[in-house]
Amino acid sequence: MTNQNCGQAAITLLERYGVDTVFGMPGVHTLEFYRGLVASKIRHIAVRHEQGAGFMADGYARASGRPGVCILISGPGLTNAATPIGQAYSDSIPMLILSSVNATEDLGKGRGRLHEITSQQTVIAPLTAFSRTVYKAEDLPAAYADAYRIFEAGRPRPVHVEVPLDVLAGPAPALADRPPSVLPLMPDGSLVEEACALISKARRPVIVAGGGIIDHGPALTALAEQIGAPVIPTIAAKGAMSNRHPLCVDATLSLPQTQAFLRSADLVIAVGTELGGEADCWIDRLPIEGKLIRIDIDAAALTRDYPPDVAIHADGGATLAALAQSVGSSRSQIGAVDVARLRAEIRNSLPSLQRKHMLILEALREALPRDGIVATDMTQLAYSGSYHFPCEQPRCWFHPVGYGTLGYGLPAAIGAQLAQPHRATVAIVGDGGLLFTVQELATAVELGLPVAVVLWNNNALGQIAEGMKERGITEIGVRPRNPDFIKLAEAFGCRTAQPSSIAAFKAALESAFKADRPTLIEMREDAVFLGG
Repeated sequence: MTNQNCGQAAITLLERYGVDTVFGMPGVHTLEFYRGLVASKIRHIAVRHEQGAGFMADGYARASGRPGVCILISGPGLTNAATPIGQAYSDSIPMLILSSVNATEDLGKGRGRLHEITSQQTVIAPLTAFSRTVYKAEDLPAAYADAYRIFEAGRPRPVHVEVPLDVLAGPAPALADRPPSVLPLMPDGSLVEEACALISKARRPVIVAGGGIIDHGPALTALAEQIGAPVIPTIAAKGAMSNRHPLCVDATLSLPQTQAFLRSADLVIAVGTELGGEADCWIDRLPIEGKLIRIDIDAAALTRDYPPDVAIHADGGATLAALAQSVGSSRSQIGAVDVARLRAEIRNSLPSLQRKHMLILEALREALPRDGIVATDMTQLAYSGSYHFPCEQPRCWFHPVGYGTLGYGLPAAIGAQLAQPHRATVAIVGDGGLLFTVQELATAVELGLPVAVVLWNNNALGQIAEGMKERGITEIGVRPRNPDFIKLAEAFGCRTAQPSSIAAFKAALESAFKADRPTLIEMREDAVFLGG
């Protein structure tokens, strides 16, 4: 601690909060952070682009349940990461972004300093729970403490802390032990009683579980079983209740069959969800016609769009447990038989392209261990997987739902593999999305990560091409010229495979999980063995 500067103290504080990994790219304005990293036990992951750092931090957070941390240079370093920060904000992923900013005396003056933005803090603030400039070194510990209060007991979203260059190189603040962890908000007993009264009268209760419940599967399952309520997870909640559970509906809120099922409910319990994810439902408003109980840690989400009959501002897991303890016996008239019928109806109505996708997804499910992780890009194969890929455990399926950015899958899988090195990890990417962050193959090779990169190649921006066709728009910009992806991956040092059968695809996956570096597995939509 003796003779530390503020940059070194920033790293010491990370250690005190249990951070073991940071993602970034060294630059002239972050050298004092790196001075601290030299003497630290924290692992630094050097990326090829700051966008990769942000997505890796996101994947790390989703896989571990702990905040992902980035160290970014001022100006372009931070703005390069704005897209992954926005994705993490949309999907409620905890992320701490440490950045430099121009010296205090230069801020807002437009003097043409290196990396200068008129107001860097203002640029990034809309994508974060808060963005703060540390004008005095002694304010740094409070910024960390405020960030971790959000991560631990609020709606977890990115936090940005920027330190001016003069403060960064100046004397360190006094550092005490980190504050105690903050306990989540407990439910009000009278509101639990009101909710139980509604549940006791319900004949067709349904639970819609969102990403806020991802770590509270036992409480979710216990309440569902007790009151006989089918559970419809959002994409962010896949695996909170095992897909094999007879009361679990697939994450199919976007499909008309599931929407009709939801419409028939006389009570909907919405927990840890905004009920607003367009990628989850693809309609302006879900058909909720019965009574509504909403449970959320985010007060703003409790009454937005769907006014509830009972609103409980509290931790979702604690509230579900309280409801299960207080509610009486079930009078539900729906159950496992209805869920099985719904799932069969959906399965039998799959369009031809999704049937092709299912061949790949079923083979992936067979090859991937139960606790395997899949990080996906915005690609048609992943859309089908978000609805239909079975997950028996939480934190196994990562999809950029809300912000919907391309380029997420590969770096997010790298971050997940670093967080959980003993779990098999897969990236599902499309030919368009891969090219957004393909340079991070170099990072994965350098680190010797056995990530299986499943490339779904249709030589198009397929979903957009379909949308143009449906609207009578002549195709434009949706069929770009692709590189030879096998040669490209090999140039980075990857293993590669082009399976000629489903059996060969499974074999390629199993081999990839045991390898000493990433494997690019190219699956072409027009492959004969897929019916192409």
